[in-house]
Amino acid sequence: MNENDLPDASPISDAQRLRRWRLVLGREADEACGTLSGELKEMDQALSALYDPTGPGGLGAKERRGGREASAPSVARWLGDIRKYFPGQVVQVMQRDALERLNMRDMLLQPEMLKSMQPDVHLVANLIALSKVIPAKTRDTARMVVRSVVDALLAKLEEPMRSAVSGALDRSQRNRRPRHSEIDWNRTIRANLRHWQPDYRTIVPQTLHGYGRKARRPQREVILCIDQSGSMAASVVYSSIFGAVMASLPAVSTRLVVFDTAVVDLSDQLDDPVELLFGVQLGGGTDINGAVSYCQSIIREPRNTIMVLISDLYEGGVEAQLLRRANELVESGVQFITLLALSDEGAPSYDHALAAKLAALGVPSFACTPDAFPGLMAAAIRRDDIHAWAATQGMVTSPKAR
Repeated sequence: MNENDLPDASPISDAQRLRRWRLVLGREADEACGTLSGELKEMDQALSALYDPTGPGGLGAKERRGGREASAPSVARWLGDIRKYFPGQVVQVMQRDALERLNMRDMLLQPEMLKSMQPDVHLVANLIALSKVIPAKTRDTARMVVRSVVDALLAKLEEPMRSAVSGALDRSQRNRRPRHSEIDWNRTIRANLRHWQPDYRTIVPQTLHGYGRKARRPQREVILCIDQSGSMAASVVYSSIFGAVMASLPAVSTRLVVFDTAVVDLSDQLDDPVELLFGVQLGGGTDINGAVSYCQSIIREPRNTIMVLISDLYEGGVEAQLLRRANELVESGVQFITLLALSDEGAPSYDHALAAKLAALGVPSFACTPDAFPGLMAAAIRRDDIHAWAATQGMVTSPKAR
């Protein structure tokens, strides 16, 4: 019996058979079986990363060198790739093989080793990606490592985010009869300098300037729509931190949505970014249209809504429908912004053509660092020209399609 005699097996051509053997044998079989291209080439790279770990792109290549550099994001990206190209049962086998072959099990089984590693955003991304296979005895240590990184990021980013967003909101609604707690002292003093009283060495203000009184309902609605494919791992971590900070501001209604081929609304977990991150499933395909469709359905006040799509724009869904929805959102008054990355990793890889089409509809697309994100949100709240704001920050927005 051969493979064509198996029940329900469709006959395969010689070319297909050669491609299968090439995937089994690896790149050494290029001459005998021919080279691969397209999706098959990407599948081969995912296989080689595991079963030839010291070769180009191998998961084990960097771990075998000395040094104290930050951990590489390759594990999270690789986990995303295998979920995209292989069925669930195969993914489970490959994950188990990775734990054994790349000594990742040693890290996960020994809390001491995990504690000794340099904690950073990429280590968090890898732990989140492996969360379903982390042994029970190490799970608390993994959560502790994630918590330490989240706390460090909050200490660095929370105050700039709060100040930027609160300041932009306060200054959008001034009043001339403020209560004491609402007085903008800087503006009040400047406006009343002519009322300086030398004898008393003080100013007697004739006019008070105040911030806008706190609204009984949120002044802005913010939706963070995050691509959770493996290549966006660092962006997911930073987005979760910023989402948690904004959710703590009563003047902002914040929603956080993650997606691959499915859409998950994690807004109810924004009070604890660690729990939120462990609810993320890094990897899989990408259906941006489906995610934008969901976000569109939860918008209540378009002209008070800021929607930030964080994605490399490699769309696996229906691009034409995505562009139609983007146009509807912009026309309705939503401030729609696309971030090709929210990380410190430099220029991202992204779909330039789709970014240009979105730009033509009025959706600016550019990469943003975590340090610049609070300023971006403040600019969006003030309804500034985001293209102009990005230019002042040295960020290159995607050119409009011709």
